[in-house]
Amino acid sequence: MSSNLFDIASSGIYANTQLLQTTSKNIANVNTEGYVRERTEFTTMIDNQVGRGETYRLLNEFAQKQLNRDTSSKAFFDQFISEANRVDTLFSEESNSLSTSINSFFNNVQESLNQPSSSVARSLVMSDAQNLIDQMDRLSGIVADQQTIVNDQLEIFSDEANNLIQAISELNSQIATVDGTSRESGSSALYNERDKAIKDLSELVDIETLDGPNGTKQIYMGTGQALVMENGTFNLFSLNGDPDPNFKELRLDVDGGKAVPLELDTSKLKGKIGGLLAFRDDILVPAQNQLGQIGLSLADAFNQQNHLGMDADGELGGDIFQIPTVDAFAYKDNVSSASMKATVEPGQGNNLPASDFIVKYSAANTVEIYPVDNKGQVLLDASGNEVFTTAAVDTATGKVNLKDNIPANDGLDLFGLEITLDMGNLPSVDDQYMIKLSSQASTSLELATDRPEDIALASPIRTASDIDNYGNASISAGTITDVSSFSNNPINLPNGDITIQKTAEPDEYTVSDGSNSVVFNGSPPIEGVLEAAGGGFENYGFDFDIEGTPALGDTFTVEANKDGFDDNRNGLLLADLQSSKIVRQNVMGNTTNNHETLNKSYSGLVSDIGVITSQAQTNQEAFTALAEQSEAWYESLSGVNLDEEAANLLRFQQSYAASAQVLTAARSIFDTLLNAAR
Repeated sequence: MSSNLFDIASSGIYANTQLLQTTSKNIANVNTEGYVRERTEFTTMIDNQVGRGETYRLLNEFAQKQLNRDTSSKAFFDQFISEANRVDTLFSEESNSLSTSINSFFNNVQESLNQPSSSVARSLVMSDAQNLIDQMDRLSGIVADQQTIVNDQLEIFSDEANNLIQAISELNSQIATVDGTSRESGSSALYNERDKAIKDLSELVDIETLDGPNGTKQIYMGTGQALVMENGTFNLFSLNGDPDPNFKELRLDVDGGKAVPLELDTSKLKGKIGGLLAFRDDILVPAQNQLGQIGLSLADAFNQQNHLGMDADGELGGDIFQIPTVDAFAYKDNVSSASMKATVEPGQGNNLPASDFIVKYSAANTVEIYPVDNKGQVLLDASGNEVFTTAAVDTATGKVNLKDNIPANDGLDLFGLEITLDMGNLPSVDDQYMIKLSSQASTSLELATDRPEDIALASPIRTASDIDNYGNASISAGTITDVSSFSNNPINLPNGDITIQKTAEPDEYTVSDGSNSVVFNGSPPIEGVLEAAGGGFENYGFDFDIEGTPALGDTFTVEANKDGFDDNRNGLLLADLQSSKIVRQNVMGNTTNNHETLNKSYSGLVSDIGVITSQAQTNQEAFTALAEQSEAWYESLSGVNLDEEAANLLRFQQSYAASAQVLTAARSIFDTLLNAAR
């Protein structure tokens, strides 16, 4: 009997010792991150012995996977908001507003109209033009700085992810050696460490886990690509800027760089890395492109209108803004070393969308131009076809023919681009280039002149009615569309002064200048006299109307506006650019309805940043709540509860003491039996 009691007591002491050890371990690791609480259980007593005890981790894998998913989503929006709030705040500040600079510039243009011959008024226009450029450069610098921060953080996060991937693979190997053996229960630290590494990885990028052989875990990205596979193999992240080295693309480097890296659909990534990429693609890239587009649209429109006027020196106007020419980025897979340049085709700045472009040399002296979205992907039309335009290359100049292009897709244009190839070193067929005109122009726009006299406020022509006219007709001031046929310094019309005379009743008129004379019929009022006359006059680049009814013999003249420095007619047109819809909104559809004013376009940019940031904040709050619920659920199952452990500790101590008392009783009985036998 005493022998049975001794065995029972010894077994009980051993069992309670294990229980106390497990409870003590749980209590000691209450603040250990990633620790999963353990429980020891015993089978039914057999042959006076407590059954075999087994210690295992209290882990609900479904709760764990849900926590990892919610952690990825929360980390995505936390990272996005942390970056976006900074840009949103900077763009919403009044002192940083580009609209303020635009308004100030055009206000001074308006003031100069009151004193067109004043050098002071013109100087204020030039001063504000420089301030406008400086403001745009400051805003673009903010965006560029954020781009650098994104690249730096991508490097850090991708290195962290790679370290975690390797650590998980190594822990898998160690776990595989103890899985199913007597050492498994004592190796819970390996499992905890691996689970923590998996959770840490989920903060960087969204992942899914699958059970592998021998207790291992296989890790896959939410987009399906494998990170940790069987037999210890794994893939790592790499950052590669192709073709733009400053625009880092996340890829999976398969087999240590020995195979072609796998491209990832970054639009579906979560975690901190996904948040960074989304911030860059949804806020930084559009902001940089739209700032450059606004600047180029303004600069080109102002230059073109200035060309149609007469400056304070009595000459035809020139460029006020210097529009940059940028080098295209060549893709690494290109066969040739050829280069390509791009700028705005003069007069086509209003056709330039806020987009980058891929240019493919598709055949001899032929290119295909593809507008791309903020992620660098070719845009698709409603039918899912790639949007592109095919154009010819002028073999004499190397310029892509922007007007007589070879049609590829009906209704598409060449987006206001002027592309130039080096005819001495042509690309190979299928070589591709990336043109980032808008984003690069936002920091490289400059003034072409600092002379106030170069602002062309006056019109180069003036019209007059003969003082001896008898009718009630008058001639309009005229509209200039092209001055290429004018001579300059001093300004002269193509063939001298023009005379219009009513030469016969009821509606016969004669238009003549130094070399041409045309008779035509027109019913008053006559809109577009030179267009109506024809005979070459319609190509002079300007026209005018005759309003009212001329009498027979009435004469009207058009001449160069010599010494007309108090004239502000072209200045009025310069001022009107502020309210003109000269900024293209979308790549698809090049119509008047697809354009906005400078201020409205900038306001739309600021509004878009605010809306995107606000939506992200709403999502952040939702996913924070979900992550907290998942964390609470997971901790209720796998976390250490001190109250519960304290109760267990007391219970197991009492059980241990009771077993010790049984052992004492067994010894006492055994001693009594021995003494009785003596």
